[in-house]
Amino acid sequence: MESTESSYMSSPEAARKRSPPPPKSPTSENAEKPTYARFLVSNAAAGSVIGKGGLTITEFQSKSGARIQLSRNHEFFPGTSDRIIMVSGAIDDILKAVELILAKLLDELNIKDNDDVEPRTKVRLIVSNSSCGSIIGKGGATIKSFIEGSQAGIKISPQDNNFYGLNDRLVTVTGTLDEQLRAIDLILSKLCEDSYYSPAMHAPFSYAATYNSMSYAPNGAGVKFPNHKEDHSNSITIGVSDEHIGLVLGRGGRNIMEISQVSGARIKISDRGDFMSGTNDRKVTIMGSQRAIHQAESMILQKVANASERVMD
Repeated sequence: MESTESSYMSSPEAARKRSPPPPKSPTSENAEKPTYARFLVSNAAAGSVIGKGGLTITEFQSKSGARIQLSRNHEFFPGTSDRIIMVSGAIDDILKAVELILAKLLDELNIKDNDDVEPRTKVRLIVSNSSCGSIIGKGGATIKSFIEGSQAGIKISPQDNNFYGLNDRLVTVTGTLDEQLRAIDLILSKLCEDSYYSPAMHAPFSYAATYNSMSYAPNGAGVKFPNHKEDHSNSITIGVSDEHIGLVLGRGGRNIMEISQVSGARIKISDRGDFMSGTNDRKVTIMGSQRAIHQAESMILQKVANASERVMD
């Protein structure tokens, strides 16, 4: 994903300069407005952020005033093996929490201090596709001003169409800790002006449904599915309740044919009465490449999620 990112980034010479203090948020209203930032961390780094018995994350929340949430173990951002951290609150509180987290991760890397060159690292923010335009600006003017103002490298990935329902992109910020914080401040302040940005904070890990037993309806409501899944090489078998199996099949098999054609996976549904062990769920076996399997599973769960949402309304 990252190798095909757009080429908005600062020059090496500019990036090594010590930048002025972080800019203030554009308006006091936006500074106090609850918002959020999401970014990726490795599974090992997530453990460092949580700390033994949750002590570290509790301390960071207390010091910053922001709320810090992590996706569960094995709930990764599509196409990566990284978990998601969401920090929510006022912008200043978010920046303090992000600073605490990134500083902790720098310490974990055991990077030795150098008087001339500070360590430069990457942090990958998650931003919805609909909000990326406000960061880029007309002709790239906004993102270029952010690069100049922060001295950080900023790259926005193209939209990835390999994962069904994925509407988020990665914004990679490269620089020293100070440079990264300046860039994140500028980006968040801009996103606060975007009316489409705030609603997403109520469903921070919605794409986790592609790989796990949780799916989110379009309005952000979580719909739980029993985690009935059997893994095999090049295939998985998931359970779908008997009452919902018709949604997967569709009239005349139309839905299952569409899912198969779009994902490239082969799908087999067990006969009536042939259930997953100890359940009333029919067996749905998905075969193909890992990517095809993930996409087909996501499409199937979304069909069921939409039906569940209609029942809840």
